[in-house]
Amino acid sequence: MDISTGVFDRPDFAEDTPHQQVVFCCDERTGLKAIIAIHSTTLGPALGGTRFYPYPNEQAALSDVLRLSHGMTYKAAIAGLALGGGKSVIIGDPDRIKTPELLEAHGRFVESLGGRYITAGDVGTTSEDMDIIGRTTSHVTAKTPAHGGSGDSAPLTALGVFHSILAAAESTWGTTDLHGRTVGVEGAGKVGFHLVRLLVDAGAQVSVCDVNAAALGRIRDEFPQVTVLDRVIDAPVDLYAPCALGATLSEATVPVLSARVVCGAANNQLAHSGVERLLADRDITWVPDYVANGGGLIQVAGEIEQATRQESTARVVGIGETVREILGRRRDLDMLAGQAARDIVDERVRAGAV
Repeated sequence: MDISTGVFDRPDFAEDTPHQQVVFCCDERTGLKAIIAIHSTTLGPALGGTRFYPYPNEQAALSDVLRLSHGMTYKAAIAGLALGGGKSVIIGDPDRIKTPELLEAHGRFVESLGGRYITAGDVGTTSEDMDIIGRTTSHVTAKTPAHGGSGDSAPLTALGVFHSILAAAESTWGTTDLHGRTVGVEGAGKVGFHLVRLLVDAGAQVSVCDVNAAALGRIRDEFPQVTVLDRVIDAPVDLYAPCALGATLSEATVPVLSARVVCGAANNQLAHSGVERLLADRDITWVPDYVANGGGLIQVAGEIEQATRQESTARVVGIGETVREILGRRRDLDMLAGQAARDIVDERVRAGAV
C-alpha cells in the first residue's frame, strides 16, 4: 500500500493528530473483519462505540474509524471526562452477518488491548449486542440494565442536544424560549425521536425527515402535530438539527439554509473544516457536533465511574453551559465556534499530559 493512503499520512485526514494505535482484526471462523482505532489515552482509556456498517471497502472503513476515534478524544475532553478517544468498526451488513459468535470474536480483540480501549454501542449495534461482547471482554459499557449497564443512551444524547439548542438559541435570539420557533430535525432514529419529543414539549414547531419509513411512522403516531417532509435542510426553519449521518453541511447546502442555528446529534456534520467559515459568513450559529452529542458518552462514562442516573443527567444538562462558554469565546475573541471548542480541548489535554 502506498504510504499516502496509509494510517500515518492520509490525504483525507490531513488535519488529524497522530493515532496511538490502529488494530486490524480478522476472525476467519466467524467472518469478522474489524478495525479498532485508539486516538488518545492521555486523559484516560480510549472509549468509543462499535459501529457495524456495510462499508464499500476497507479504505472507507479505515477513514471512518480514524475520523470517529479522533472525534471521541474531543468529545471526552470537552465533556470534562477522564477518558481518551477510540472507536471500532465492523465491516459488513449487520442485518446479514451479525451473529453472537462474531460479536464474541470482536470482544476477544477488544480484550487483547488490555483496557486501553473500552467499547460501547453505536450505529448498527445495540445494548443487547454489548451484552454478548461482554462475554469475552470486561472492557465494554452500555450493556442492558439486566447485565449491569445503563441501557439505551439515546435519551441522554437527545437531552444534551436539546440543552445545546437552548444555549445556541439564547446566543442567537437572546432567549431560550422556543415557542414559535421552527425546527427541522433530519433523522428520526433513536436520538432524533427523543429530540423531537423534547422540542415539542418546549413549544417548538417541528418538521422531520428520514429515509426510514418505520421511523417516520413512529413519529406520526406519537406526534401528530409534527410535519413530515422529504427534506428539512432547505426548509424554511429557524433551526436545523442534523441527527442522521454526517457531512450534510457543504458548499452546496450552506447557501440554501434558512436556519440561523445548526445544532444536532449527527457526527462530523461538516463536509470539511472550511464549511464552518461559510456558515459564519452567513451569520449562522453552529454548535460543534462533538459538544452537543456528548450525552451518550457521559452516560457510559457514568457506568465506569459508578455514577447515579441523576448525576449523569445533571452532567448532560451541563453541556448547555459548555456551549455557552464556547459561543461566548466565539463572540468575545472573534473566532469560530469550532476553534473555541478546540482551544478548550487542547487546554484540558495539555493539563492532563502534564
